[in-house]
Amino acid sequence: MYDVAVVGAGPAGAAAALSALRTRPGARVLLLDKQDFPRDKSCGDGIAPHALDELARLGAAHVLLDRVPVRRLRLVSPRGTQAEAVLQRPDYVVPRTVFDARLLDAAVARGAELRRHTVRQVEVRPDRVVLDGEIEARTVVGADGANGVVRRRLGLPHQDPSTIAVAVRGYIPWETSDPEQVIVMDGRDWPAYAWRFDAGDGTSNVGFGMLLPSLRAAEHGKDALHDRLVQLLPEAAGAVRLRSHHLPLSTSRPVQPDGRVLLAGDAASLVNPLTGEGIFYALLSGRLAGAVAVSARDPGASYRELLERELGTHLKHTSLLARITAHQRVLDAGVRAARQAPGAMDALVEVGLGRGLITAPLVRALAREATHSLRPLKRTHLRG
Repeated sequence: MYDVAVVGAGPAGAAAALSALRTRPGARVLLLDKQDFPRDKSCGDGIAPHALDELARLGAAHVLLDRVPVRRLRLVSPRGTQAEAVLQRPDYVVPRTVFDARLLDAAVARGAELRRHTVRQVEVRPDRVVLDGEIEARTVVGADGANGVVRRRLGLPHQDPSTIAVAVRGYIPWETSDPEQVIVMDGRDWPAYAWRFDAGDGTSNVGFGMLLPSLRAAEHGKDALHDRLVQLLPEAAGAVRLRSHHLPLSTSRPVQPDGRVLLAGDAASLVNPLTGEGIFYALLSGRLAGAVAVSARDPGASYRELLERELGTHLKHTSLLARITAHQRVLDAGVRAARQAPGAMDALVEVGLGRGLITAPLVRALAREATHSLRPLKRTHLRG
């Protein structure tokens, strides 16, 4: 019998395996995935500083040693307001064909067993979990996505369609000596935005994402994703390896149940509703799940408490900010605030890419810019 069986060998699954083996060296850890690695995964490829911190905690920071740091960020609001910043800590842009394979290799080198296998059945017993009637483990970590078999077999509800985003991603040649991450927000169906994330190796990841209900209402269906991408980022016209994917935003998350089955990463709907960032959440949740899987009497209850402690307040703040910035005038004020006050930009980056909170300086900056933008409307109204 295995101590832990992890279904899904992406970042959340590999992190769970690394964490389990770091917590209990010599534990029997099985990683299951339906695909061979390296494999492509549709994503923006951004690895933010908090994700680097998680890699260090897992003993896997070496997977990024040869990558180019990206220190510049540019935001363009739906109304055209721009804000630029030099990040306090750099991001990295790493294709998932590279990042996922390296992280998985680190888990295998640590002692995890990797097997190509498509899991179809999950049977929970009092003292173990049985996969497909043949693989037994004391605890199972489901890291196979929001539509994966583990979440479905637990009987958890489907993701609310209003909290699912859909994005298309591709790659373009892009030579630059000063790589940056560019986010151009689309006022036509906000919340929606296009991005260009420079890898610093002569290529850039480009893409466009919007909420599923907006896509369903758009003309031309999924073609609207590519059309909107090129409208906002003309340089993306020749993008190759275009692939679309769903993002289960954390504004609608399943409750982690007690017991021996844990959900990590996308399977737990851990995707930032402001930015679509999910790698940091995947690594953090995988780390927590792997540790309690080999150490807790009731892994589900322990893991749920740890997630709440680590991310609970942050996720409440991201949900609140997502609702507030659904109003384009407020969002435009936020970008202006970020342009005027470095502290406001830092706070926005922390909330969007890490575990930051809505800070008092950010609220003051937003209020100041929002009040400023409303003054002409009030004067016009009084004249009428």
